[in-house]
Amino acid sequence: MIDLRSLYPQEIETLLADWGEPKYRAKQVFQWLSRDIQSFDDMTNLSKSLREKLKAECSLTCLKMLRKQVSSLDGTIKYLWQLPDGDAVETVVMRYKHGNTVCISSQVGCRQGCAFCASTIGGLIRNLEPSEMLQEVLCSQAESGMKISNIVLMGIGEPLDNYDNVIRFLRLVNHPEGANIGMRHISLSTCGLIERFEDLANEDLPLTLSVSLHAPDDETRSKIMPANRGRGVEALISACERYYEKTGRRISFEYAMIDGVNDTPHHAKLLAKHARRCSAHVNLIPLNHVEEREFKPSTPEHLRRFIQLLEEAGVNVTVRRSLGGDVDASCGQLRKKVKEHRA
Repeated sequence: MIDLRSLYPQEIETLLADWGEPKYRAKQVFQWLSRDIQSFDDMTNLSKSLREKLKAECSLTCLKMLRKQVSSLDGTIKYLWQLPDGDAVETVVMRYKHGNTVCISSQVGCRQGCAFCASTIGGLIRNLEPSEMLQEVLCSQAESGMKISNIVLMGIGEPLDNYDNVIRFLRLVNHPEGANIGMRHISLSTCGLIERFEDLANEDLPLTLSVSLHAPDDETRSKIMPANRGRGVEALISACERYYEKTGRRISFEYAMIDGVNDTPHHAKLLAKHARRCSAHVNLIPLNHVEEREFKPSTPEHLRRFIQLLEEAGVNVTVRRSLGGDVDASCGQLRKKVKEHRA
C-alpha cells in the first residue's frame, strides 16, 4: 500500500497521471491530506471512482487519541497518540504569546541513552514515517482547536537518527498548499549527531537547529549523554561553527540544569566559551523530574549564578519557561506509564 500522506505533491501528480486522472486532482488530494481527515470518503470533491481507487491502492495514516492531559497550571495539552501499528508516541501543545507550539516525536523510543531522559527507557522501537509526524501536527491542531504556528522536534526520539523521514516531513508541513508552517517557525533538536550536520546545512532549510549540549566538557557529557562518546565536545562545537558559517542561522544550545552535575561556575565559563565560538544562544532548561532517574534540578541559587556568569561573558541566555509540570511534562513519561498499566 502507498503511504499517501508521505508523498510530495509532484509524486501524487505522477501517481494519478498513471491512473489517467487530470493534473488538478493531485492538488485537491494533497490539500485534503493536509487536513485531519479520517477516510478517503472525506475527499468530497473527488469522483467516487477515484476515491475507490485510492482506497484500493493507498493507505491513509491516521492517529487515535489514547490519552489527553490538560495542565491546570498553564493549559498545556499532552497527547498520547496510537500509531497504525498499535504503538504510541507523545505530542505536546503549548500556548505562548507569540503563538501555539506543538512539540512532536520523531521516533518510537530512542537509542541515544541520555541519562536524564525518559524517552530512551526501553530503547528504540522504530522510526516514525513522515505521515505520522504530519499527523501529530494535524491531529493536535484539530483536537485542541488551537491553530498551530510553531513546531519543535523535541519529543520522543532523535530527529537526525531518522534523517530522511524528518526532512520529508519538514518539506510536507512547510508546503504552501499544505499546512504551510514556515521553516523559520520550526526548531529541530539533536543530541549532536554531527555526521548529519553538513547534510542538514545543504538542505537549505531556514529552520533553527537546537543542539542538546547539556554539558560543556567530555568528562561530564559522556557520563550523561552516550552520543558524546566517539564524537566529543570539541568536534561538536566545530560542527556547529561550520553549520553557522554555511547557513547563517544561529544555533541554540539546550542545557538542562542538573544539580551538582553540570551547574558549577566552571561549567558556565566553559559553556560561554563554546557559545561565543559559534554565536550560539543558550537556553537553560529546569530539569524535569523522571522517577527512574536520580538527577535533580539545580537550585535557584545555582541557576542565578550560572545565568550571571553567562551574561557577564556576553552570551545571550534565556531560561525555558516550564510548562505542563502536572501532566508528565518530560517526554516519554506518559507513554511509559500507559505501557506499564497495560502490561
